[in-house]
Amino acid sequence: MKPIRRIILFAIALAFVGGTVRDARAESVLVFAAASAAPAVRAAAEPFTRETGIGVAVSAAATSALAQQIIRGAPAQLVVTAHPQWMTYLQTHEAIDATRQRVLLGNTLVLIAPKGGGRALDPAPGFAIAAALGDDGRLAMGDPDHVPAGLYAKQALITLGVWDSVAARLAPASNTVAALTFVARGEAPLGIVYRTDAALSDAVEIVGTLPSASHDTVQYDIAPVGHAPSDAALALLNHLTSAAAGPVFERFGFRFAPGI
Repeated sequence: MKPIRRIILFAIALAFVGGTVRDARAESVLVFAAASAAPAVRAAAEPFTRETGIGVAVSAAATSALAQQIIRGAPAQLVVTAHPQWMTYLQTHEAIDATRQRVLLGNTLVLIAPKGGGRALDPAPGFAIAAALGDDGRLAMGDPDHVPAGLYAKQALITLGVWDSVAARLAPASNTVAALTFVARGEAPLGIVYRTDAALSDAVEIVGTLPSASHDTVQYDIAPVGHAPSDAALALLNHLTSAAAGPVFERFGFRFAPGI
């Protein structure tokens, strides 16, 4: 073979290999995650990206909003929900691969107040939450009609017999991060959020913990979107539910509880 022909063939082969590597490196996975879980999911995905070169983008919002976007065709490849009813909703609409759905995390509901401005409350049956709000204060929490944290909080307050005293005094938020912001800014004297949310802010303090027996278990599920998940999406799913990811989620305050 003539030298010039060898050079041309080598250049073509090099370009092909280089293109393949670039394509692999350019591959990415889009994850739709409940706002409360998104920071932890991003952190847990970082080692995966370092090891594989596959990028991970995490889009955060209330689970209800994410589910509606997926139904309308949003290009998410994995979804992390903060309430089982929304994963059931997605399954009913055949929008997820239910055979690969897994429980991922658990969390705890807490009462928060502005830093230094609250007093400890004991969320026992009949506790004085309305009095703690003052004359015109509102209780910040996820919208109880559809936001998972709001659904859990309403259930807890009903169980504790105090829902009627605060139902007309809510500051409903689109997600727990927004509810926390209301309290952090002093716009609400009390809020109900996840413990993991409270841990991310220096502007609020926990003044009480809602009894776990007063509401359904706070459960985050993960599943592939659609019925033909990519190899990259499945690899990320396996990573996020592996023992290697556990310490990252626990550092954020979650209970790491992967399972089928």
